[in-house]
Amino acid sequence: MNCNEKELKAKLYNNRAIAHFKLGNHQDSLRDAEAANELNTTFLKAIVRGATACVELKRFEEAITWCDKGLAIDKNYRILLSLRMQSIKEVRDKFMEEKDHISYDHGNTSSIWLIQKKATEYYNLHLLQIAKEEGDERGKGHAYCNLGNAYGSLGDFKKAIEYQNLHLQIAKKVGDKHGEGDAYNNLGVAYRSLGDFKKAMYYLNLALKIVKKIGDKYREGKLYGNLGITHRSLGDFKKAIEYINLYLKVAKEVGDKHGEGVAYGSLGNAYKCLGDYKKAIEYHNLHLQITKEVGDKHGEGGANSNLGSDYCCLCDFKKAIEYHILHLKTVKEVGDKYGEGLGYCNLGNAYYRLGDFKKAIEYHNLNLKIAKEVGDKRGEGVANGNLGNAYLTLGDLIKANNLYNVALKIAKEVEDKSLEAMAYYPLGCVFELQDGLPKAVEHYQTSIDLSNSLRILLKSKDEWKVNFRDQYQDAYTGVSRVLEEQGNIVEALFAAEKGRAQALTDLMESMDKADINLWVVSEGKQVHLRQSKFNGSVSENGGASQYFESFMLGIYTQLGVRSNVRCGNRSLDALSESRSKVDDKTKEENPQPPIQQNKCLSTLYDTVMKPVADLLIGDELLIIPDGPLWLASYAALKDDNSKYLCESFRIRLAPSLTSLRLIADCPDDYHKSSGALLVGNPCLAEVTNSKGEILLEQLPFSEEEVEMIGKILNITPITGRQATKREVLKRISSVSLVHFAAHGCM
Repeated sequence: MNCNEKELKAKLYNNRAIAHFKLGNHQDSLRDAEAANELNTTFLKAIVRGATACVELKRFEEAITWCDKGLAIDKNYRILLSLRMQSIKEVRDKFMEEKDHISYDHGNTSSIWLIQKKATEYYNLHLLQIAKEEGDERGKGHAYCNLGNAYGSLGDFKKAIEYQNLHLQIAKKVGDKHGEGDAYNNLGVAYRSLGDFKKAMYYLNLALKIVKKIGDKYREGKLYGNLGITHRSLGDFKKAIEYINLYLKVAKEVGDKHGEGVAYGSLGNAYKCLGDYKKAIEYHNLHLQITKEVGDKHGEGGANSNLGSDYCCLCDFKKAIEYHILHLKTVKEVGDKYGEGLGYCNLGNAYYRLGDFKKAIEYHNLNLKIAKEVGDKRGEGVANGNLGNAYLTLGDLIKANNLYNVALKIAKEVEDKSLEAMAYYPLGCVFELQDGLPKAVEHYQTSIDLSNSLRILLKSKDEWKVNFRDQYQDAYTGVSRVLEEQGNIVEALFAAEKGRAQALTDLMESMDKADINLWVVSEGKQVHLRQSKFNGSVSENGGASQYFESFMLGIYTQLGVRSNVRCGNRSLDALSESRSKVDDKTKEENPQPPIQQNKCLSTLYDTVMKPVADLLIGDELLIIPDGPLWLASYAALKDDNSKYLCESFRIRLAPSLTSLRLIADCPDDYHKSSGALLVGNPCLAEVTNSKGEILLEQLPFSEEEVEMIGKILNITPITGRQATKREVLKRISSVSLVHFAAHGCM
């Protein structure tokens, strides 16, 4: 068949395609158009016929392909431009319908993601083409920006960066300062999502400089929020909270309700990183409330996710799972792959804490798969670490070790010190379990050093430092424990002391064993270590610390204290109520004679004092307690001869050896030798949660206590509304004695 015959045959096929189309036989029309196009690939009328038939058959993606083929020959062919625009609109509408349908039926989220991705490409690429045809450089830049944002929302951050860089080039070229600022901001967010926090910080600061210069308050607020999140990712929580509070302030000023909610959510995340879970829950609930008000489904999912994590940290795993399931449902509805991965991660952690390790592994593997799919490097590291935890608990040390090393490698790549610290600690556990004690100490110590480098950034916020250290206390415990196993008693004491001096928390509590380590240091003598065990069923009382606290309640009852008092340590109140109910039930079922008053006191003496009684020399005893041992009434302890400990020794307590050293090193004139400050029953009306509810009750008899002491010393105490932090700090440096009668936190 020669060239003329091909063209003639193509025209005949096209004519028949037109006839079929007019008769409503669109499938036959398409078939003839395809035949005509095969014979003559540049025959525009056949291409138009093929595109038109596809539109009538509602095969819009094919219609777009036909249009692109024709526009490559003649970019100004109006019929094809019109058909293409119509087809793109139909694809978008189809996406919305299918998305709603899939969401309603709780179907395959991969389908949502793929449909959304295709619709995004078709729509924004079409806008881009129009801008190119019309020579609209700004329009072209905005199209690149939209494409970048769309791919970012889909979790494809590499493609997002590619388009945002194109947007940046055009914005600079045409002098579009708003566009340039947006491009820098979007690049910062994309790089942060990929775990490249330094690059993220660089771009976000460039954006902030521009928006401040042009006076755009709305964008300025958004950038404060993004900088806050990035500082949090770098472990600088103090700076993170500063920036997020600036974001919150600006959002309120400009009436940005959505931004206000996002700021609350970010503050909650920052406080969660610091270990202040109750404050985190307050902020995350505020975020959730606003997302519902403004109809932000994506934000609602994020708020539920954060609340789930908060409750997981508070060991309320069932409540955590409820929130995580709500989050997962929402992210599937909106097609958020990145959020879906996070949902799997959170569910994996919750099931791990519940002891369902197989389910935990299943969810963490789903998270790992998505992290790789969307290019979330940090998420990949976290998933490997979480899988390592599950396999370590199941006793598969080799698999756990491999996974932790992958997590460590990624943490170093993305320069995430927090993740790095979390990877070194479990590697130390693996070495300890394999009897590689020197390596275990090395890894524990590296974890401590990394967490301390983050802790330094908190600067003067002591309460943040305490909460932050609580999260990493297992590493301190690990060093002390391994050194003790190696027989390095003095070094073990130093390791324990170093951790205790940084924050007055229970170093050994995380072990939750019924052991008490008793170190005795006598002047001019060697350091001795002896161990004692609780004489009770720890498992029945929910752990060693809780058992000891319940034991203390028994002593307080015998001594006649704590009657009708609700104190700041709510766990003791709850424990007291729980124990009271159990005791009442036991008395009903098995009536027994009342307990002897000296039983608990003598038992406690046998547990914490008798094992070292032969080492106690002289008439002065200095005790440095850990954790719940601070609750002990040492003066009231009775020995085997029913003699109170205070009859044998002058007893003093100190928070740490380091604090003693600091006191000893002070000049003679450093501390005042006279004067007293008495503080009692400060007003608690302003100590409220986010809903304005008062958190603590006034402490009964605390005011009477300081007034009695005041009469003895002839000093007027400060009480009620006068007992403020400012007033106490003003007076405290000018006295030698300070006495508080108020709620406290151990």
